[in-house]
Amino acid sequence: MSSIPFDQREGVIWLDGEFVEWSRAQLHVLTHGLHYASTVYEGERVYNGKIFKLREHSERLYRSAHLMDFAIPYELAELEAASQELLQCNKVVDGYLRPVAWRGSEMISTSARFNRVHLAIACWQWPSYFDPAARMAGIRLKTASWRRPPPCSSPFEAKASGHYQIATLSKHDAENTGYHDALMLDWRGHVAEATSANVFFVKGRTMHTPLPDCFLNGITRQTVIELARALDYQVVERTILPTELGDFDECFLTGTAAEITPVQSIDERRYRPGDACRDFIAAYTSTVNA
Repeated sequence: MSSIPFDQREGVIWLDGEFVEWSRAQLHVLTHGLHYASTVYEGERVYNGKIFKLREHSERLYRSAHLMDFAIPYELAELEAASQELLQCNKVVDGYLRPVAWRGSEMISTSARFNRVHLAIACWQWPSYFDPAARMAGIRLKTASWRRPPPCSSPFEAKASGHYQIATLSKHDAENTGYHDALMLDWRGHVAEATSANVFFVKGRTMHTPLPDCFLNGITRQTVIELARALDYQVVERTILPTELGDFDECFLTGTAAEITPVQSIDERRYRPGDACRDFIAAYTSTVNA
């Protein structure tokens, strides 16, 4: 990925209905979305100039805003048209797109019912989330000390910025101790996900994945489940306990940024990326480039 800081790049960003110079796409320091996490966003991949599953991502953005108790003041069709035009403006053929909506700075208090809602879209060239060599070898995960909270504590089905603070803490801790990412458990101690990707385990021709009952049911996760069934894998969505992690042959992560990323180990448990990882990488690559 480019080493240029994200606030110093060239190009344009769509902000509140207008295309503005990248460096001018700014917000006030007293923005409610910054102080109180009243922000929702999407991460979308661009392959050969086409945004993969644009409609699914767009609809989730609006659902997330609704769950966060605000309405995006633009029609979905306008958002999608602006996204497509932005790709052309920035000449992005293979990259990443980030729509984000947030409450503004009219009031700085817990209550923000009358704050203006802003919407922006940025896009840029972006290669694989993990280094390609590390991806082929499989990455190393460390079980995080932070846990996903119970579903009654937050609108977990929203892709909202506040849900990612423990993800950042967990990933930093993993990286500081020589791992690539962290495996997060939920408040019950069940396997949940990685910091920003869903997790799958394979034994023979059966694929196991945790039920998304307190974390985001990723669009890539749903895509991979469809692909697995098409490839004649049995799909089992269930509670997975940490004590079961040694029972599986293969493990991989899925996400818009991570795509399909094989895992070589979780703590002391080892996996060997094999036929299943190759099957899903090939099927997913074919799907996104179709």
